[in-house]
Amino acid sequence: MPANTSPQFNDYPFLAGGGEMGALIRSFDWSATPLGNPGTWPSALRQSVNMLLNTSFPILICWGNEYIQIYNDAFRPINGETKHPQALGGSAKETYAEIWDTIGPMFKGVMAGTPVGFPDFLVKLNRNGYLEDCYFDFSYSPIYDDEGTSRGIRVICVETTAKVKAQRELDAINSELAATNEELYASNEELACTNEELIASNDELLQTQELLNKTVKSLTESDQRFRNLVRDANVGIVLLMGPEMRVGIVNEAYSRLLKRTAAELEGKLLFTMVPAEAEAYFRPLIESVRITGEPVFLYDTPYLVYKDGEPVSGYLNIIYQPYRESDGHISGVMAVCQDVTVQVETTQRLQSANEELSAKESRLQMSIAATNLGTWEYNISNGDLYWSPECRQIYGIGPGQLPTMELFSEHIHPEDREYVQAEVARCIAAGSEGNYDISYRILRFDNNDTRWIKVHGKVYEGAGGVAERFIGTVLDITEQKLAEEQSAKLAAIVTSSDDAIISKTLESVITSWNKAAERMFGYSADEMIGETVYKLIPDDRQDEETEIIDRLRNGERVEHFETQRLASDGRLINVSLTISPIKNREGQIIGASKIARDITERKLDEIRKNDFIGMVSHELKTPLTSLKAILQVTSAKLKNNGDTFLMGAMERANSQVKKMTTMINGFLNVSRLESGKIVLDRQEFDLYELLREIVAETNLTSPTHSISVDECSPIRVNADLDKIASVITNLVSNAIKYSAKGRLIEVHCEKKEKSVVVSVRDEGMGIPSEDLPHIFDRYFRSESQQTRHISGFGIGLYLSAEIIRRHNGEIWAESESGKGSTFYFSLPLDH
Repeated sequence: MPANTSPQFNDYPFLAGGGEMGALIRSFDWSATPLGNPGTWPSALRQSVNMLLNTSFPILICWGNEYIQIYNDAFRPINGETKHPQALGGSAKETYAEIWDTIGPMFKGVMAGTPVGFPDFLVKLNRNGYLEDCYFDFSYSPIYDDEGTSRGIRVICVETTAKVKAQRELDAINSELAATNEELYASNEELACTNEELIASNDELLQTQELLNKTVKSLTESDQRFRNLVRDANVGIVLLMGPEMRVGIVNEAYSRLLKRTAAELEGKLLFTMVPAEAEAYFRPLIESVRITGEPVFLYDTPYLVYKDGEPVSGYLNIIYQPYRESDGHISGVMAVCQDVTVQVETTQRLQSANEELSAKESRLQMSIAATNLGTWEYNISNGDLYWSPECRQIYGIGPGQLPTMELFSEHIHPEDREYVQAEVARCIAAGSEGNYDISYRILRFDNNDTRWIKVHGKVYEGAGGVAERFIGTVLDITEQKLAEEQSAKLAAIVTSSDDAIISKTLESVITSWNKAAERMFGYSADEMIGETVYKLIPDDRQDEETEIIDRLRNGERVEHFETQRLASDGRLINVSLTISPIKNREGQIIGASKIARDITERKLDEIRKNDFIGMVSHELKTPLTSLKAILQVTSAKLKNNGDTFLMGAMERANSQVKKMTTMINGFLNVSRLESGKIVLDRQEFDLYELLREIVAETNLTSPTHSISVDECSPIRVNADLDKIASVITNLVSNAIKYSAKGRLIEVHCEKKEKSVVVSVRDEGMGIPSEDLPHIFDRYFRSESQQTRHISGFGIGLYLSAEIIRRHNGEIWAESESGKGSTFYFSLPLDH
């Protein structure tokens, strides 16, 4: 926008006022436009701009053949974000290029002296970065100079887009909501009555104007008769003389509007007798009529006066018309005013009531759309049946198919048909309350699927108490019915289960307690519901509940968590817990479902088994140690014997003894682990140096494979060196065992945030995907044709996993059958 270097508005009083647009117009460099400096503007343009800046109506002035634009605050929103402020001082041809084919010819006609105007006129405007349908009530009228030549166009434009769209939406809703029409009919009748009153008032005003026109023509014949007519009129009339607008003739009706007497007003300057804020609005309009000779019509115009210091407001219909002397020159302005406050306020109340009714209808429509609620109406007298689109969707009927009561009956489930027909007949019967509320099954029209529906309805009677209309709603409740069936099944499972099934809140308060829980813990449901689960947790295990709740809040599921719980008689029960989060419909976690299985007997069996394994392993270890010593001595004596058969037999015997020793040590370690006898002997050491030593030693003992360790900076860890060494050795030994000779085995380590990760990768046979989740289970072996000849008891990985977990680390594997495996474990670095 050009910067303003012209004089400020103080040099041009006609540019005063106008809010933000007034300030923008005053700061604009008009010398860079065809209009030039405001000091050179014609009087007609000055007066028009002054009126524009001091009115609340949306007004645009388009001046000259280029239609240079000036507009006020009320008009500014019509230009949107893409046309304002560049429209100011620019040509309307450019600003409204997208609709110039429509309004251009109108502008040309107005410049030729023909005003135009339309209500709710549609144009497609690009005012916010995209084309949109916009509706306006507008009038285009010429602006004449002192010689009577049309120099510009005055555009009075009120946007009605919201009103038009709201009306269309209301029409659409009205067509579907027959039940609401009765209330609308009553409102419309009241509005029609008010409109008739307004029309009558306008007719009276126009009749008064016509009478005044006739009277003005005969003023030269009887001025006194004119004065008497004005004084006796029941509408307010005042004659304002000259540019100072001095009251010439005024009647009592006008005086009452100003809360004064005619004697107080006659001979006075009008704008010294009314509030100052009224002058800014009305003076430019009256002055425009006096100068241009064009009448001005105002409808439902708000006004404000003061009586005894208190404000009094209302609404007026006003006509300003020029007052001409006998020689034809304009000496003043005649104002005819009618108080329409009652009519306007009545209309506003009706509009408010209609808006509230429309809002209620909109809320009803949104509720229907949100719940997929269908509506229906049956005209009992002529048999017509109407189904809304939602109702048709529920029944699966196509848009081209007409529903009838016969078709409706055919698609009721055969087992429910007689019941439904009887309920319909009952509602329609004379003397019935006409309420209809049932659930039943239907067969969809499109695919014959069985669906459950819930139907509400009401019969409305006509004259003589005869049923005329049957109106209601329908909702598909199939999913609800299925959920009820599933809930019933789940309830039966919970009741009959041998496992304790308990639900609780995130505050650990128990909300359900099944029969198995009563048998397991010895408490009844009445004793436990409302209590916290801490009642079942031993003192030394209270922290477990906090950890479980934290995991549940994060959406985790706790599976097969083995612990101990207290029975009512004080006994400790070994249990395996599986705990899942409970979520509401919004997906928020609101509680937990817990399944507790009594594993006391299983634990006792494991203890007995581990004791047996430990005892047997100890008993076997002594003779095995002696056998190993005998074999070593015998091998030494046979070294120079030269008997190759005996030497080979000794080597194979030594190998078998070594395997037996490894197996027995494994069983002993399992026994110690599960009895809690394995203790971590932590010390600080360099993990990378340990990896290098194990790889170097393994390369010597297993020359059939190429084993490498990646270069890595020293990594200090605080752990049990021997047990971590046994984990690494086990992973490397497995890589050798399950890959072909000559294959590469890679050992790698790296720091990741607060932990170190070690990996062992081989190019062996890989692990089937279905076995991968179980490879760290005790005694688990992946069985296949390839692994049948490979020895092992499934102990090594189980022990390795337990050692890593006791170091607060993690262990996992990645594998693809036929392409090899990579085993990982991590250890924390926070010493």
